[in-house]
Amino acid sequence: MAYKPPIDEKELVRQLHDEKTASQAFETLLKTYTEPVYWQIRRMVLNHDDANDVVQNVFIKAWSNLHNFRGDAKLSTWLFKIAVNESINFLNKEKHRVQGGGESDEDSLLIKNLEADEYFDGDALQLELQEAIAKLPEKQRLVFNMRYYDELKYEEISEILGTSVGALKASYHHAVKKLTDMLLG
Repeated sequence: MAYKPPIDEKELVRQLHDEKTASQAFETLLKTYTEPVYWQIRRMVLNHDDANDVVQNVFIKAWSNLHNFRGDAKLSTWLFKIAVNESINFLNKEKHRVQGGGESDEDSLLIKNLEADEYFDGDALQLELQEAIAKLPEKQRLVFNMRYYDELKYEEISEILGTSVGALKASYHHAVKKLTDMLLG
């Protein structure tokens, strides 16, 4: 099931735009969204410490850009979009920093991060699944994680990624097929 915040998002947005209540409302935003944003990022960057760094960047960016948020989309969708973009930026910087930007090395960087993460508590099968997910092309990995783990609807993913629902369904189908082939073939 899709993420359902335990708050009234429209009221929270109103409070965030009011100078008198903005600080308290942002605390509510942090309490409500830090964990789901963390897991969205963690599934992309795979490493706990890196995910925490990216989460901080997401909420700094959100605070700095609250005046630009008009409420056309859900607050959670806006935050997830920032999280996806910040995660992609982080991965691109890491790829260039560690391996000189070799495109084919991205999956090995992700796997290396996962294996080095002292907070990863999965068994060998979970590690194998995460390694297979890391080998997917970036877009398929994003769509698979959002659909499978976050249980977001295609319409929500479409808002976050700016991609048509049909293209997202195709990406998810291709990701599942590739994962099945990697794990069973």
